Amino acid sequence: MPELPAPDYPAEVRARLEADAKEVIARYPDSRSALLPLLHLVQAEEGHVTRTGIRFCAGQLGLTTAEVTAVSTFYSMYRRRPGGDYQVGVCTNTLCAVMGGDAIFEELKEHLGVGNDETTEDGAITLEHIECNAACDFAPVVMVNWEFFDNQTPESAKRLVDDLRAGRTVAPTRGAPLCTYKETARVLAGFPDQRPGAVEATGGAGPASLAGLRLAKGEALPGHGADHVIAPRTAGPDNPAGPAAKEGE
Repeated sequence: MPELPAPDYPAEVRARLEADAKEVIARYPDSRSALLPLLHLVQAEEGHVTRTGIRFCAGQLGLTTAEVTAVSTFYSMYRRRPGGDYQVGVCTNTLCAVMGGDAIFEELKEHLGVGNDETTEDGAITLEHIECNAACDFAPVVMVNWEFFDNQTPESAKRLVDDLRAGRTVAPTRGAPLCTYKETARVLAGFPDQRPGAVEATGGAGPASLAGLRLAKGEALPGHGADHVIAPRTAGPDNPAGPAAKEGE
């Protein structure tokens, strides 16, 4: 539990956050459902969820600070202490690990002089190992403020963090242009990204994932002849192409 009572925001900050919170809460039939985006909103203000942010969310939603604290400490996307402008996450789940993710993480720790969930002295980088990024086609994957940097090596990952620390422009492999952690938190709170080209930027799954999706739907892959290689998932007793028909053959 956070130490109470928590200090309040300065008047001008509180007025601005209250206006934003009112907009967020209006999106939901039950105000309690707005807690997750409100936590992102206060994180966008200070870079992590502070005691003041917890108090603010509780007051806006009619919850206790204990209820808000329970949620904010459950989800890993909410920081509990100050961190860097760029959250650099290295996937160390099975496929990324065997493809080089473990090596990347170990070399970045040495290169940056920090451990897991620690921040460099200049306040630029917070390093963490993370679970699956759902981008196995591009393993090993590094994420910076939740943007993808695919097919990384220890050398490319070290260049990436060096560029971030030097203030050089860094472009994700796919997805929106990179922004700071606080700016990312505001987008996650549900506010539009006003930067030119940010909304238009996109990036899809890799060929291997799309092939698996087509097979799961029972569709043939391009160049393989038949329209379907297996029965569609919707097939049933009333569908001659379904599993029931095959069992009766």
